[in-house]
Amino acid sequence: MLDISDAAVEKAKEVLTIEGKADWGLKLFCQGSSCCGPSFGMDIQQEPTEGDQTMEKNGLKIYADTYTVESMKGMLVDFIDEGGQQGFVIKSTGEGGGCSCSSGTCG
Repeated sequence: MLDISDAAVEKAKEVLTIEGKADWGLKLFCQGSSCCGPSFGMDIQQEPTEGDQTMEKNGLKIYADTYTVESMKGMLVDFIDEGGQQGFVIKSTGEGGGCSCSSGTCG
């Protein structure tokens, strides 16, 4: 299962509500690769596409294909709001998988 923080869930639900798409979900996907392996992306999506797994956390639907779910083992989808930085991030939890770069993040 994908690991997503409560902060990311709440922010995603807020964004969906603002967009008038409260019943939609968050789509996570692999998009190309870097020295650390796959690069990840996210978007909002009305329903799963063929091959997607559907997960739910605190009322947020999350869609991702099997490759993305496997590639994200050891990663956490989070939302940060620190000083001048605000946004969704995908970072290593240090529990297998993830990136071998010294920064601990990919992309």
